[in-house]
Amino acid sequence: MSGSDASLIPPGLLPKIRAAAAEEHREPAEVVREALERYMEDREWRKLFEYGESRAKALGLAEEDVPRLIAEYRREYRQSQA
Repeated sequence: MSGSDASLIPPGLLPKIRAAAAEEHREPAEVVREALERYMEDREWRKLFEYGESRAKALGLAEEDVPRLIAEYRREYRQSQA
């Protein structure tokens, strides 16, 4: 990793990144990029789940309602396709 990139990483973490990269025969920057991409993807999923939870709460729905709602939707969809 270049000097400016390495300054963004806590000193105690840099040797671990380099070791992981060496173990996988990859560049440290590639390991960091993959970790950041995964973090951003996980963040988007968390935001989506939070949205779903807030909508369910606003609609007065509980997790136990999901199978029934799916069955109702599928039944209505099949009827609309007939």
